[in-house]
Amino acid sequence: MGKFLRIFFGCHGRADRSFFFRGRQFPLCARCTGELIGILCGVPIAVFIGYPPFPITLLLMAPLIGDGFLQQLTPYESNNLKRLITGLLFGAALVFLFVYFHRVCAKVAGVFLGMFMEPEKVERVMDLFL
Repeated sequence: MGKFLRIFFGCHGRADRSFFFRGRQFPLCARCTGELIGILCGVPIAVFIGYPPFPITLLLMAPLIGDGFLQQLTPYESNNLKRLITGLLFGAALVFLFVYFHRVCAKVAGVFLGMFMEPEKVERVMDLFL
C-alpha cells in the first residue's frame, strides 16, 4: 500500500520529512500525508457542508505552493507541522476544485445538449447534476 501511495502522490518519502509512529516511517512525507487527510476530509465537507467560493479555494492552495517554492528557491527549511497543515489545506481545496470542474463540465454538456434537445428536458437533466 505504501508504494502505491508514494506513486499516486508523487511523494519522495524522505525520512527527514516524514512522520514516524512506533519507530516506523509513514509511507508518505508530512506534506503528502496532509494532502491525503485533506482529501479524505474535503469530500464529506463538500457534500454535507458545501464548498467555498472559487477564489477562496485558490487561496487555500497558496500556502503549500508558497512554502514549496520558498524551500526550493531559498535556504529556508519548513518543518513537518507546516508541511502537514499546508498539505491539509491543499488536499481539501483540491476536492473543492474538482467540484468546480464537475460543475463547469456539466454546464458545457448542457449547452451542447441544448443544441439537440428541447430546453425543458435539458433543464431537468441539468438539475440532476448541478
